[in-house]
Parts: sequence; C-alpha cells; structure tokens
Amino acid sequence: MPSISVIIPVYQAEKFLHRCLDSIARQTFSDWELLLVDDGCTDNSPALCDQFAARDHRVRVFHRKRNQGVSEARNLGLREAKGAYITFLDADDCYEFQALETLWHLREENGADTAGCAHMNLLPGGGQAPELLLPAGVYEQNDIREHIVYPLLGDRLQVPVFNGFIWRYLFSADILRSSRIFFEGAYLEDELFLMEYFCNSRRLAVTDVPLYRYFLNPDSATHRYMKDFLHVFDRFMERKEALAARYQLDAARPQWRENTNWAGLLIAIGNEYAPGNNASIRQRQRTVKALCRRPDMAKAIAGLRPLGLSPNKQMVANLVRGRHFFTLTQLYRLKNRI
Repeated sequence: MPSISVIIPVYQAEKFLHRCLDSIARQTFSDWELLLVDDGCTDNSPALCDQFAARDHRVRVFHRKRNQGVSEARNLGLREAKGAYITFLDADDCYEFQALETLWHLREENGADTAGCAHMNLLPGGGQAPELLLPAGVYEQNDIREHIVYPLLGDRLQVPVFNGFIWRYLFSADILRSSRIFFEGAYLEDELFLMEYFCNSRRLAVTDVPLYRYFLNPDSATHRYMKDFLHVFDRFMERKEALAARYQLDAARPQWRENTNWAGLLIAIGNEYAPGNNASIRQRQRTVKALCRRPDMAKAIAGLRPLGLSPNKQMVANLVRGRHFFTLTQLYRLKNRI
C-alpha cells in the first residue's frame, strides 16, 4: 500500500500535462501512487496519460468515455486510491519537487491527521505571489473549526476570503472513508468537501512554505458563463444546511445563510453578465432583478449589509441594495464589452 495517493482529474489538458506530470515524477518522496482520471478528453491528454503510466508502475489511468465533471473524476480517484493519505493536483498546476516529502514529514512529526501548505499564485503576465493557508503551526480541533470550518460556513464576503482550495492539503484516507466524504457538483464543491472533512479532523500541521504552484488560467471553468448556476447554488445551499445541522455549526455564525446568499448573489450577477450568455442586455437586467427578488436573496439584502468586500464587489453590492439595476447593467456592459 503506497503512503500517498495523488489524484489528478484530466480534461483537455495537453498544453499543461507535461509540466504537471514532471512535477510528480521528480518528487523527492517516492512512496506514492498517481491516479490519472481522463474525464472524456478529446485532445491528446489520454495518450499522454498512457505514455506516462507505461514508464512508471506507480501510475494508473482511468478513461471515461464522456465528460462527467471534476467532482465525479475526483470521486473515482477516491474510490480507487490505495494510499493511507490522499492529495489532489489539478492538471494545469504542479508541485514543487519536495512537496510530498515535506507534507508527509510535517504530518508525522506533529502527530497530525492532516498537513497543509502555502501555495504560489502564478499570474498570466508572468508575476507570482505567495498565499498562506494559515500561519505555520499545529492546529487542534477547536482551532481548525475557528480558522477553517467557520470561515467556509459564513465568512464569504469580507476580504480576504478563506479559499476552499483542496490541493493545499494532505488528507487522511481513514477520515475520508469513515465519514464517507465525497464531492458533488461543478462549482463550490471544494468548500463543502473541506467543511465536512475538517469537522472530522483533529489535528492539522501547516507550513508557510509554498509547495504548490497555482497557475491562474483565464480560460478556466470559473471564468465562463454557467447556464445552470442557480441550480448548482441551490443544491450547494441544501448540502450546506445539512452540514450545519449535522455538526451543529449555526451558533458560531448566526447569519451564515445571509452571508452565503450574498456571496452567491454576487457570483450569480457576475455570471449573468459573463461572456457566453446569449441573452440580450435587457433580459440580463430583468434576470438580475428577479434574482434579487428571490426570498432567500431578498432576505440577505434586507438583513445584511456587506462591508469589506473588494472594491468592485462592494460597488455591485451597493448598487443592488439601492436597486440601481440600470447603472449596474451599464457598468458590466462596459467592463465585459457587451
């Protein structure tokens, strides 16, 4: 049984895959297995995966005939993983060569069930900026809830927002299996995964060394129009409600629903004006008005005044609260050249 299972969902990634796989092959820690999940690729990614597997017996490839999304790809990897610990890597990113060794020893030396690291943001123009997970140290169960679970539950507005990046951690396979934690959905799935996992984790060891290289890709799914965003968000809220009830989280953040709905509303508005939406500008404005009249969103707008957002989101929130939908539409029209 390998010590670490690395799971990589692969979809149309041939431009980045060599760099990603090279970062695995050159790890200073050798007791790993790699699970490559070809999620119905139509480019050369499947062949690249097979070629890599043919050179290394630690690599297994799973081919899907059709694209089923990143959550199902990761779930397949979780079902097939044999490692005592699990980590995730996106096909357009890569590890530093000492990443697995550092996380493994960090966890062992501190008697932790989970380890986490900082990461390096790689900007499209060539710049880079490190981003901490948390200050380096060891976090016990109460600290984990305070610094990870509760921010994911109800602190989704004020900058800096705690990001739900799953690839910053070395997870315990025992916790994942005993608590039956899996992914669901095409958006925000990582936040719920982390919330549930860290409701069950007892000790987290963190390093402030950036071990993961995150390439900010302007063509990624998070920058494209999602036709079914509201359906995805509603299901996300259903699951979040269930987690809050199961782990008795309400008391820690009494307004988490309003906070999360505001965050979802701001994403939904940006999505409505995103490139790829074929609706007319007037139809988009009507849709945004209807969004703000939904009972859950209307309650959030009336009951919580967002403060401390990024400048652009603060402007959008202020316009929504003032019901200045025409001005809001014109601003997005200029920004996105609609």
